[in-house]
Amino acid sequence: MSENATTAAPLRLGLIGLGSMGRHHARVIRATEGVDLVAVADPGGDRFGVAGDLEVLPDVHALIDAGLDAAMVAVPTVFHEEVALALAEAGVPTMVEKPIAHSVEAGERVRDAFASRGLVGAVGYVERCNPALRALRERLDAGELGQVYQVLTRRQGPFPARISDVGVVKDLATHDVDLTAWVAGSPYVSISAQVAHRSGRENEDMVVASGRLASGVIVSHVVNWLTPFKERVTIVTGEKGAFVADTLTGDLTFYANGTVTSDWDQVANFRGVTEGDVIRYAIPKREPLALEQERFRDAVRGVGSEHVTMAEGVNTLRVVEAVLTSAAEGRTVQL
Repeated sequence: MSENATTAAPLRLGLIGLGSMGRHHARVIRATEGVDLVAVADPGGDRFGVAGDLEVLPDVHALIDAGLDAAMVAVPTVFHEEVALALAEAGVPTMVEKPIAHSVEAGERVRDAFASRGLVGAVGYVERCNPALRALRERLDAGELGQVYQVLTRRQGPFPARISDVGVVKDLATHDVDLTAWVAGSPYVSISAQVAHRSGRENEDMVVASGRLASGVIVSHVVNWLTPFKERVTIVTGEKGAFVADTLTGDLTFYANGTVTSDWDQVANFRGVTEGDVIRYAIPKREPLALEQERFRDAVRGVGSEHVTMAEGVNTLRVVEAVLTSAAEGRTVQL
């Protein structure tokens, strides 16, 4: 953070949505230097008791009336557009939890509302702040893997009680779409997917998707809410080996293609490439949500630009909707 960001008066930040994500945002905002949580709102009340000595306001308009420098939106996805447009109209820089909105068209309206007013608009893709993925991106940018061939993600676990309005694709797979395009530095050009409904709910709870990026990298995503253990893994394979990022633990491991050849023909034929050194990197581990809030603060201050933009949020949502279209229509969708 620059000296300007530390010496300026703290940003007056408002939070709307005090549910499962909002309560964590409230905690992190209060701990973020240069930011004061001055107002909170949730028409459903404060079931987690995070408001402290702040009045729980009924809606976004009451939040705006508190006089804000910036806002954090953590309401259910179906309300993102309505709340974000009100904040844009009031001239309030805003970060919206992922996904940016319930549809691409709604996301475009939100993006355009902030862009037309010259306001900072961010989307809360917190995985970009995960220490393992940040270290992975830096090492890929430095060419440590050589040419990248494939990105594979697995995001599995038990059903989360917090979700009521979207399926696993818009809630969880959206993370994998965003981080894959970001880590590989290339947009999607095609996607094919299958979904399943196994828990008796209206929305899908399992998805398997595969696709291709503009760079030629092939990608694969396995995401569900029905696995009795939690897994958050990103594997990037390239000409020099493979990186494995575990975003649950923040660990990054490199498996090198070895230079040692085997004269045991059966093993050599089976392995294809030889197994080389395995390196697990020691990397500093900060809470991703804390870094995300700092990046948003710096963007609002005009001293940083590492936030996920609303334009990026719309691009990710476009791929996510293509996943659902592919599954519904049984075809590969070109982007």
